[in-house]
Amino acid sequence: MTTTLITGGNKGLGYTTAQRLIAAGHTVYIGARDEARGKTAAEELGARFVQLDVTSNESVDAAIASIDALDVLINNAGIVGPRSAPEDLTAEEVRDLYETNVFGIVRMTRAALPLLRGSAAPSIINVTSGLGFARFVNDPTRVESTFATVAYGSSKAAVIMMSVQYAKALPGIRVSVADPGYTATDFNGHHGTQTVEEGTDAIVRLALEGADGPTGGFYDRDGLNAY
Repeated sequence: MTTTLITGGNKGLGYTTAQRLIAAGHTVYIGARDEARGKTAAEELGARFVQLDVTSNESVDAAIASIDALDVLINNAGIVGPRSAPEDLTAEEVRDLYETNVFGIVRMTRAALPLLRGSAAPSIINVTSGLGFARFVNDPTRVESTFATVAYGSSKAAVIMMSVQYAKALPGIRVSVADPGYTATDFNGHHGTQTVEEGTDAIVRLALEGADGPTGGFYDRDGLNAY
């Protein structure tokens, strides 16, 4: 039995990922800051709930301590952050965004490593965005090129490189990056052009890979993208 923990699992991409992995036979824990919403989502899904705020060391440590085994960690929790114009954007706003989108992954990875090292097929999947992938952002044929997101885009670029470096530093653990694409969720006011099922394709595919699966790559629903 594969045990999976999904941060930010009570709605959107996290919820649908949990739903699909449970259908595939995984035991799924969903982490959420809001206890009431998290418990409701877990009940609907047939998942297990852990209260989890990725910006808090104490919350992360307590959540991991409540889990006996872990094979797949899906770092899905993220926020859009400030929409300030460049001349108004402050370092404090960017720092707040990074606390969730970047430092949250560091907290989760550090805390989860002892459990993951006890797995026969450990995997970390970090959910990023094409808005942090320079090739997409600079390609005028792609939707990512139509947005200027200094704070959010840079945080997702950090996630991509951090994942590559984790993959190098943790040879016994598969570490991959999943890009959902422009998916209709609360994140974008449901303006995305993909369904949430389509947006979870890369995440789910990576979560179902065995011990010999890929590591260090950037994947969207169409497959591997070269850096």
